Amino acid sequence: MKDQAYVLRRLVKNRDRGSKTRIIAITSGKGGVGKTNLSVNLGLALINLGQKVALLDADLGLANVDMLLGIFPEYTLTNVLKGEKNLNQILQTGPLGLQVMPGGSGVFELANLNQFTLERLIHSLENLDGQFDYVLIDTSPGLGSAVINFILAADQVLVVTTTEPTSITDAYGQIKTILQRNPDCNIHLIVNQASSPAQAQSVWERLNTVVQRFLRGNVQFGGYILADHRVKQAVSQQKPFIVAYPNSSASRCVNQIAKGIVDTQFEIAKDENESGLKGLFNRLFQLSTTKR
Repeated sequence: MKDQAYVLRRLVKNRDRGSKTRIIAITSGKGGVGKTNLSVNLGLALINLGQKVALLDADLGLANVDMLLGIFPEYTLTNVLKGEKNLNQILQTGPLGLQVMPGGSGVFELANLNQFTLERLIHSLENLDGQFDYVLIDTSPGLGSAVINFILAADQVLVVTTTEPTSITDAYGQIKTILQRNPDCNIHLIVNQASSPAQAQSVWERLNTVVQRFLRGNVQFGGYILADHRVKQAVSQQKPFIVAYPNSSASRCVNQIAKGIVDTQFEIAKDENESGLKGLFNRLFQLSTTKR
């Protein structure tokens, strides 16, 4: 009953503040830290809180989103960019109604938009824009230009790290690059595979201290996911762990991260050209033209 009441309160608040879509980029300094697993399960946790969620698979590497959800898309963003399909036609429906937007080879082109492609994308939105409360972007790991553009175009950024020193160092390097491009970027750290809440808190405190001292920036603590053997079991079943093992420690942690995101309010552009998917595409275009 408590969770149901929470969802109802959030629905009322969302109705009162309007249906502005929040774009959240989920990224990491290196691969293998659980970024895509978080993206998928966070999307489902947000849906459990009464939110409408789309997930853009913008990882140029392996199609891990497809694997984790057990879906096999026939069309991808490439078909949209070629004018063969609109965005609504490539959406794949995952568990709980999660809408997945397969990126394919079109991800790089999306991160490097020209005017013609931008107009085609805007036209392809049809009635899709404004239908989602959240659009999650699962980026490639690292510091490639496509990755950074997706991050800078988002309203909020979740940087995923484990407790390993090399992972923390890579996360710092990515945060440094982000803050150099946008000192006001809204960054939250997610600590994955933590042995305890205290360990996760310690990782964030140490990293944020370095960020404040050397980068004059700030990283918020977005939450943690405890090490849980059922995560691997769910992957082998091609199911999100929040579906396969809803009462697992990992699922409870992701639910807490989702609640923190929904409860955090920040300014979102009111102009329809600056918010939602249309705003995302426009910002990607601006970032692309700035580099040229």
